[in-house]
Parts: sequence; C-alpha cells; structure tokens
Amino acid sequence: MFTGIVEEVGRVKGLYRGARSFTLEVEAHRVLEDTQVGDSIATNGVCLTVTSMTSHSFTADVMPETVNRTALGQLTTGSPVNLERALSLQTRLGGHIVSGHIDGTGRITDRRQDDTALWLTITCNSSLLRYIIEKGSVTLQGVSLTVARVDETSFAVSLIPHTQAATTLHNAQVGDLINIENDVIAKYVEKLVGPFQNNNAKDIYSHMAQCGFK
Repeated sequence: MFTGIVEEVGRVKGLYRGARSFTLEVEAHRVLEDTQVGDSIATNGVCLTVTSMTSHSFTADVMPETVNRTALGQLTTGSPVNLERALSLQTRLGGHIVSGHIDGTGRITDRRQDDTALWLTITCNSSLLRYIIEKGSVTLQGVSLTVARVDETSFAVSLIPHTQAATTLHNAQVGDLINIENDVIAKYVEKLVGPFQNNNAKDIYSHMAQCGFK
C-alpha cells in the first residue's frame, strides 16, 4: 500500500525483454535505503516487487498482465520514473490510499500553464471515468492528485510547483499515455451496493452495516 507521495525520481537503467514480459532495472537512491529483496516499490504508480538490488539500483519483473494494463511497456533506457516505497505504520498519509494496482491508462489531451499551476487534461474510457469525481482523489503515474474538473470524456488536474518539481509530470506532453489508479474506496462501495441498485436506501444501509460499515 502506498500514499501517492513520490519520494524520488529514478531512471531506467536497463530493460531486458522476454516474449511478453520484461525485467526492469531502475537506478535509485532514497527508496533503496531500507529496502530488501521482496519489498514493493511503486514505479510510475505500478506496485513492483524487488527481485534483486545493488547499492544504487533495483530490478523487478513486469508480467504480461502489467504490460497490458499499464504504460510501463513504453519505458526505454534513460526514462525517468516516479518511485515510492510501500508505506509503514509510521508514515504520514499525506496523499490517499493507493494500492499500486493500475486500473488502466489515459492519454493527455491538453496541457497549459496557469501562473504557477500546470493543468493536465486526461481523456480515458468510461470504465475509469465512472470513479472520478470533482475534488476526489486519483493517482496518475503514482502521484496522488485532486481532480479539478470532470466531463463526459475527460478530467483535469492542477499541479502545484512542488509536484511539478518532485515528479515526472512536469515532462508530461499532449499525447502521452499515463497510468491511472482510481480511488479504491469508490470501487469497494460500488461492489457493496451493486446488488441493491434497484432497492431502497434502507436495504443498502442494512447491507453495508452487515459488512462492517456503520
């Protein structure tokens, strides 16, 4: 589990491709400080398991499902990537609850500067957009962001200068494919109330109470 607060920007050191999967080697520093083989590191928002490491890099296997569902397949040697270690019980939850399990990808369709803010508009399919609400949370490339606007086909976020400086999003350009993770709470709520969509509110609240929601 992660928070969406990027700890450092690493760089792809090597890509070792198989038929439908690949091994990724990432050069990093801060996220390696207390990391061991088997630990998780979110890489552009994708939860990856460290399979080997040195004092200045780690490797992780990227399976076909991950290649199909994320934008990691577009990485090349030298690509910058957002990195975050899994949170600990002592971690401040500065962003929101992030699983590192990407729901799909979107494409940047507009980029504009508004004084110190950088606005990005992302177009995605309806299966992703249904969980995105104005002033709600979304994770883009592993970065926890607040949704500023939503319409029928896209949503927009506004990046403060710190986020621009501390992540790879300042390099995002129109046409780029990016990883999207929806708010996990929205998905669980939909799963819980789905069987009762045609029932009244009393039945829904009763079912949620049985599931531990008060």
